[in-house]
Amino acid sequence: MQSRVEDRAFGPVPSRRLGRSLGVNNVPYKTCSYSCVYCQLGRTTNLTVERRCFYDWKSVVGSMAEALSRLQGGVDYVTFVPDGEPTLDACIGREIAEIKDRLGARVAVLTNASLLQLEDARSDLAQADYVSVKVDAASEEAWRRVNRPHPSLKLENVLEGALEFAESFKGTLTSETMLVRGFNTDPRELERVAELLKELRPAKSYIAVPVRPPAEPYAEPPTERELVEAYTILARAFDPERVELLSAPEPPRFEASGDPAEWLLAVTSVHPLRYGYAVKALEKRTEEPVKVVEELVRNGLLLKVPYMGEVFLVRNFGRTQRCGAKH
Repeated sequence: MQSRVEDRAFGPVPSRRLGRSLGVNNVPYKTCSYSCVYCQLGRTTNLTVERRCFYDWKSVVGSMAEALSRLQGGVDYVTFVPDGEPTLDACIGREIAEIKDRLGARVAVLTNASLLQLEDARSDLAQADYVSVKVDAASEEAWRRVNRPHPSLKLENVLEGALEFAESFKGTLTSETMLVRGFNTDPRELERVAELLKELRPAKSYIAVPVRPPAEPYAEPPTERELVEAYTILARAFDPERVELLSAPEPPRFEASGDPAEWLLAVTSVHPLRYGYAVKALEKRTEEPVKVVEELVRNGLLLKVPYMGEVFLVRNFGRTQRCGAKH
């Protein structure tokens, strides 16, 4: 175990899910139980399922204490989101407890869920306030292709562990599904994922796409049509308000009132909207709702996607241009 005092805190960074989030780097670089084809950090260099304390837990908590003091406590969550799988840290339970009890901070953990089949890992994360679990696939073939897990892992055990954790967890549970074209975008696979999520019952189910250079160049984001299809399938399994897109680093700030174009861009950042619904919603904000929509489409900020006899509006994150006109 490394005991050298080193800063394990990073950020804070703005997060749509977690507000102002102070990161905890509790696992060495690319030490993970998965080697996902889409990982923005590259291929896993230490593929392992062995839990151990990589750093002195007191130094990890000390780093958080120093950062929170410097920030005067102005964060919403202390978030375990290292450059690997956080539950590989066998000291994470002690760290969570100390950060919550001694430092008085809320704790979030973003995990690939692979080790939740272990009772001690479930017990450690039970102390967190917020846990996000990865559900990229629900079939063995798709899971092995997209997540490339440690050879000892079996999907059946991973999913059983996630469901057992969800059953007893008292905090906020969410899920994240990263879509990779040709790997897990087949409707049959998405239906399986939707059925699993119905059992998992997350407060929110997030759909993500690769927005940064992935570990493998062939790990491409889904087409806009595939994205709408995935959203539609998952939304049918839940209340649609519980399914959101994470298809950009951060969306524009959502405001209940204000510029109609910015409002529409904010909403389509998280929900594909039917064209007619968008126009109707904008009628309360502008006298020319169709003009607002069509200008955003013409400028490349929104895309029209035909699906199931409807036309959906999807935010186009391939363009960074902002709307220049006010309506």
